[in-house]
Amino acid sequence: MHISSAFDSGNITVITTESNPIELAIQVDNQSDFYQWFHFRLDGDVGQEYPLRISNAGKAAYPEGWQNYRVCASYDRHNWFRIDAHYDGSVLDFTVALDQPSIYLAYFAPFSWERHLDMLAWTQSDERVQSETLGQTLDGRDMTLLTIGNREIASRKVWMIARQHPGETMAEWFVEGFLETLLDESNPAALSLLKDTVFYVVPNMNPDGSVRGHLRTNAAGANLNREWQDPTMERSPEVYLVRERMLATGGDIFLDIHGDEALPFNFVAGCEGIPGYDEQHAALENTFKQAYVKVSPDFQTERGYPLDKPGEANMTVGTNWCGHQFRTLALTLEMPFKDNDNLPDPIEGWSPARCRQLAKDMLFPIRETLAYMDEAE
Repeated sequence: MHISSAFDSGNITVITTESNPIELAIQVDNQSDFYQWFHFRLDGDVGQEYPLRISNAGKAAYPEGWQNYRVCASYDRHNWFRIDAHYDGSVLDFTVALDQPSIYLAYFAPFSWERHLDMLAWTQSDERVQSETLGQTLDGRDMTLLTIGNREIASRKVWMIARQHPGETMAEWFVEGFLETLLDESNPAALSLLKDTVFYVVPNMNPDGSVRGHLRTNAAGANLNREWQDPTMERSPEVYLVRERMLATGGDIFLDIHGDEALPFNFVAGCEGIPGYDEQHAALENTFKQAYVKVSPDFQTERGYPLDKPGEANMTVGTNWCGHQFRTLALTLEMPFKDNDNLPDPIEGWSPARCRQLAKDMLFPIRETLAYMDEAE
């Protein structure tokens, strides 16, 4: 039996293979205290069962995320299913029964750096897409911005960023589905939107953390979604570069795509706690949410984060900074690591396919919100 994580986004430490269960531990993000993302391969004998234990699960960043959690598993790295797990408040136990000689196990279905590059490559083949390198990360990877639509005639601008927290891979699965839908020349909703709207999309805000196998931080240990008030090229170049372009470009809608470890639902968080939050902010948020509920059974508004009190928003968070800076709609979309409890899937749980479908459904609330803006003017 052999366990390895020496690959893109790999993360696990083998404590001992001599015990029953096999003892493992998740590695901490570089220069930080965050950890929860794991991704490794187990090689063994077909037909054999391998009990595994993540011994430091109870001290992870979000231990409530292990409650009712099921491990993601794949033999071919394309099709992912779930394995039942047990969390006792301290350790996470699960057993792998091998049907093939090798299996991959992860906190959520990985979205690899190679897949990221493939996505950039196929999007640039569309003449409506401009791919631009804004600069480099601390590890020297490119920060890529996709501009979709005609900037010369567009009257509206929509920003979408994803994966500030690299372990939230559902965010990039979402972006992939969104780009496929927006660039579908047989989709009338997409064609209609692109007549007067330009989209600015950053598919991966944290390339270094993604490849390193981090849960939440970049190469320097910075939580990028706490860097928006005063980012620097030395600590958080990813935010600095994107923020500078936002300031130069402006925008009408800002969407930040994430995943939540604990809550088994899809929901959005607004910027109700920012200084100057007003009725227009609230109306835009309500328009977007009600339109999303109408079109997507996977989206809901009953469960989510507690609302910030007026004036008490954390202004280092991307959504709050954008909502305040541009005085317009700014939302964080959260998807589950576990499952959507309103529409559970016993085999896959919340999956890449459901992420992509939720993204396809987002065109409608974007259209409805922009239409509301036009009417309000």
